[in-house]
Amino acid sequence: MLEVWPEPGWYTEVIAPLLREKGKYYAGLIAPDPSSKYIGQRLADYRAKLASRPDLYDRVVIVTFQSDGSDAVAPGSLDMVVTFRNLHNWMARGTAAEALATMYRALKPGGVLGVVEHRGNPAVAQDPQAKSGYVNEDYAVKMIEAQGFRLVAKSEVNANPKDTKDYEQGVWTLPPSYRLGAKDHDKYAAIGESDRFTLRFVKPR
Repeated sequence: MLEVWPEPGWYTEVIAPLLREKGKYYAGLIAPDPSSKYIGQRLADYRAKLASRPDLYDRVVIVTFQSDGSDAVAPGSLDMVVTFRNLHNWMARGTAAEALATMYRALKPGGVLGVVEHRGNPAVAQDPQAKSGYVNEDYAVKMIEAQGFRLVAKSEVNANPKDTKDYEQGVWTLPPSYRLGAKDHDKYAAIGESDRFTLRFVKPR
């Protein structure tokens, strides 16, 4: 299984121990960028997390996921790919189609793609660059299916009806980012983290 852009590693803590004895977990890290201290620190922190618990993470296989259409793993080698709240990042970079195509190639026929993303307001037209961090669910489905995937299931496990999706600093106004700092902190804490869609796709056989 490949997790795309797992840093800072919340889901690594969940998935890697589960696959340690009965599977293989590939961590598809964001490509290093010498001009970005943020990316450099993000990668360093993730590697430090893995090194801190060899009893859990010693079998994690680190690869680089470029999101430019180049392969991160051998084509047709994986049963599953998952990615959490990254569609908006690829949309902002203009590389969503390329990233999704890479995931499609990586999967075996019948393989599964799991996607979680901040769910936008369907009454608001989708910004192709997703500058607010929100992605309309129907827009995401069409974008993913355009690469050959087929939607087979949805879940509301990550839904949050209190999220109004109309904040000054986009989704990053909410926890855990709190981009406005102390301003209206309690208000945003009461809302909680963003409303998210959770989708399961397959690569047709």
